[in-house]
Amino acid sequence: QVELIESGGGLVQAGGSLRLSCAASGRTFSSYIVGWFRQAPGKEREFVALIHWSGGSTYYADSVKGRFTISRDYAKNTVYLQMNNLEPEDTAVYYCNADVGRLGVLIAPGDYWGQGTQVTVSS
Repeated sequence: QVELIESGGGLVQAGGSLRLSCAASGRTFSSYIVGWFRQAPGKEREFVALIHWSGGSTYYADSVKGRFTISRDYAKNTVYLQMNNLEPEDTAVYYCNADVGRLGVLIAPGDYWGQGTQVTVSS
């Protein structure tokens, strides 16, 4: 069992930056794939980015590629999502997820979710 604790959301103007953090407690991320998903009002939850904890390879949704960077810190058992050049369309609740499944472009969230953190981008 792994508990995920998120932080770093907030209100920012378009073009600004935020960094989200996802810390694991109870156990390490171990061999998990860890990802970020988001859900905007009235929309379904969608995939944003993922990272393989052990190997470090990453994968991004087309909508954030080139603007967002996912990374990990072994010592802190934490995954980060650096979000640059934010757009109003990025406004959503962002969720950290562990044990993501991936088969090519097919992404399936795992069983472990954080509580979510609100990101609001004003125009």
